[in-house]
Amino acid sequence: MTEKLKKSTRKIETREKKARKRGWVPPSNLDAPEPPEGFHHRCVRAEFRGEQDEKNIMARLRSGYEFVRKEEYPDRIDLPSISDGKFKGVIGVGGLLLMRCPIEVKEDRDAYFAEITKGKQDSIDNDLMKDEHPSMPISKEKRSRVEFGGNKKS
Repeated sequence: MTEKLKKSTRKIETREKKARKRGWVPPSNLDAPEPPEGFHHRCVRAEFRGEQDEKNIMARLRSGYEFVRKEEYPDRIDLPSISDGKFKGVIGVGGLLLMRCPIEVKEDRDAYFAEITKGKQDSIDNDLMKDEHPSMPISKEKRSRVEFGGNKKS
């Protein structure tokens, strides 16, 4: 009598991966909870060297940010919050406050600053090309590449 060979897929036979022991790391002071759907969280400076930074907070509020309060995350008892003053109940630590804004505001802000950066880079390129001499052309290659090893010829 011939035995029928049992064949199984490779997926079933996968070996358990041995997890490397992770070394100790100090806890982060800026662990923020997951933002609600359609929002983005950001830690914003509220004070610097003991002085309140009203200008920064007001600019963020005017641009569509709002404070994230600890009451919004009752299941997270590990979140640090401000205990007194005008920011009482807001998640924050060490002069930073957690704020949120809609994803659209973040994307618009990112696009705005990307455009400013592109304009500055174009200006630098134009200034550099102005000084180009025909006998020594300037290459505007803006790529980088990483090469590993290779043949070492003696």
